[in-house]
Amino acid sequence: MFRSGKYFIVACAVLALGPAAAHAASLYSGAGPRPGPDILYAPPASAPQLTNAGNWRAQPILVSGASAYRRGEYLYQDFLYDDHGAREQPDPQDPRAAIDLFSKPSGTYTYPTDRAYANNAADLVELRVKPLKPSTAFRVTLNTLKDPSLVAFSIAIGGTPGTLRQFPFGANVQAPADLFVTVHQGASGLVGDITDAATGATVASTPTPTVDMDRRQIEVRVPHTVWDPTGKTVRVAAGVGLWDKANNRYLLPQATADATHPGGAGTATSPAAFFNVAFRFDEPMPTVGDPAGTAESAAWWRDHEQGSALASGDISAFHADVDFNKLAANTNDDSGVPQTGPMDRILASHFETAQGADYSSTCFPSNESNCLGEYQGRLQPYAIYVPRKPMPPQGYGMTLLLHSLSAPYNQYLGSRNQSQFGERGSGSIVITPEGRGPDGFYDSYAGADTFEVWADVASRYQLDPAWTVITGYSMGGIGTFKLAEQFPDLFARAQPTVGDSSDNNLIPSLRNIPVLMWNAATDELVPETSYYPTAQALDAAGYRYELDIFTGEHLTLAINDQFAPAAEFLGTASVIRNPAHVTYVVDPSLDHPDLGFTADHAYWLSQIKPRSAGQGTVDAFSHGFGMGDRPPNATQFGAGTLTGGNLGTLAFSRQYKTQGAVPTIQKINRIDLTATNVGSVTINPARAHVDCNVDLRVTSDGPITVNLAGCP
Repeated sequence: MFRSGKYFIVACAVLALGPAAAHAASLYSGAGPRPGPDILYAPPASAPQLTNAGNWRAQPILVSGASAYRRGEYLYQDFLYDDHGAREQPDPQDPRAAIDLFSKPSGTYTYPTDRAYANNAADLVELRVKPLKPSTAFRVTLNTLKDPSLVAFSIAIGGTPGTLRQFPFGANVQAPADLFVTVHQGASGLVGDITDAATGATVASTPTPTVDMDRRQIEVRVPHTVWDPTGKTVRVAAGVGLWDKANNRYLLPQATADATHPGGAGTATSPAAFFNVAFRFDEPMPTVGDPAGTAESAAWWRDHEQGSALASGDISAFHADVDFNKLAANTNDDSGVPQTGPMDRILASHFETAQGADYSSTCFPSNESNCLGEYQGRLQPYAIYVPRKPMPPQGYGMTLLLHSLSAPYNQYLGSRNQSQFGERGSGSIVITPEGRGPDGFYDSYAGADTFEVWADVASRYQLDPAWTVITGYSMGGIGTFKLAEQFPDLFARAQPTVGDSSDNNLIPSLRNIPVLMWNAATDELVPETSYYPTAQALDAAGYRYELDIFTGEHLTLAINDQFAPAAEFLGTASVIRNPAHVTYVVDPSLDHPDLGFTADHAYWLSQIKPRSAGQGTVDAFSHGFGMGDRPPNATQFGAGTLTGGNLGTLAFSRQYKTQGAVPTIQKINRIDLTATNVGSVTINPARAHVDCNVDLRVTSDGPITVNLAGCP
């Protein structure tokens, strides 16, 4: 090692390390460097689909499966990427089959392979109703809209419950209705046909529907001379499908998709045409304790009831009773929007690499660092659990619960895993991002999506920025290690389940984060040869950790769904923002500056740059706190049982290390810094409890520049 003097340069400069303004007090707002990547602090993005033009004024709900009256408009918010149609027989060429084992939709429909459909052309985002003086306006917002001539939708108006009418144009779907309004491609553009539900006769063709390609919105107006709902409460239903321009009817799926036909109809002779249906307020959540049942009758995408209803050809259960008196009075009513518990929300992302979905864009096993993900549009879904307790005075805690490989954002929705983490202490919000697909490993766009979701939650709920933890299952457990290693000053504790560190060389960064590892003895995917070296790396470093090895295989703990001890471990501990001792491993190969996703700082160290290719390590100890390192105790072993889950009693063995009390040392103006393959690093003296005249003692394996932020 080369001692200071030969390769050590001190550069005192005033550096702009202060945090940018972001989301009031819900994110860190202290002295720089701020914890986490820049994308966490970016101003909220604007998605065109969530904006208004013309007569429309109300702000979107952004909670899926919900409705509201706002500013004289009735709004229904649908789920994202739930456009899977009826539950028939899977398309043998379904491109989702390879990696989406636990992301399988309930519906079996697949889109034509022509990219104009983008695997998403009939995905309903929102439906609005607004009375105007001469007419009633309906507005449909789609997630993807590349060619309006390829898509169509029908709205059922009125009707008597129990009296079913056939949707027109060969939709093969029934619902109560007096009239149907269908927007579809005509001879010279889009047309809006009004059909008498009882006779099937065309009543009128409305003025040409308007299309906003940027906002992906289609508006149609029904004149009061044809239908006037003033003063009434009217039953409304709707479905979206694809259009067969050559035959002037809905395009029906066949068994296997080709360039111009959807697939997934199996042997059905009259398959439903709709891919997506509105007004689904009671879609079930996944049942994690019944993996076989959930896999066979999936609810991961909240499309279970939709798939079953379309297979039966009867969507009577999906309707809204729209009160036109409320609309006329401009009544604001959000009673149809859930406020607490599990729900799905919609994020406006800063990134859209393409419209729709691309199931060939697989990340695993070799493309995680450069992967766009399956779901590439501007709108992204995420799951959230809002505690049922009153909001704590300092704000909710924030628990990042990362999903598994091949699973979606709804993996934990409605589970004890989610609620036990959410209801711990005074209440913590729990979020599970989609990560733009099932296999992103929280790198590249998947990593950026994770922090975009966090920022979105911080802009909508009051959070305590110091009470944040990270956890996850399988790939989510690996992601727990990865993100905690990259951004350790974001988290108070980490709890990976059936995961490991994908690079144990990064373990030193976890010096100030206690870790509880839950693993399985006969795990076929993350075996002992994978997780035990991670535990041993924590042990060798003298860090606080616990490894519990449960009887069972990879899915045992997910099926059991009992996480009370893990919730107790995560607790209410606060992030240590300014520890006396910082160890950080920087790895530029994990950075994505174009996405605002760069990890080159931790605590009071920043702008850490390796001198040459590969990883660099900085270990800095400040004597300014007057505190030494907690002495590590001897490794201990034990056993226990986990009760209260779906599988009864689970036994586990335990290996753990604790630390003794913090020793008091002489408080002096000194930092000891050891660096390996680091060309430069910046220290914030104030946060390190020293001043600009600090006695800086550096040991380095080569030339290094140390900057002191804010020093003249």
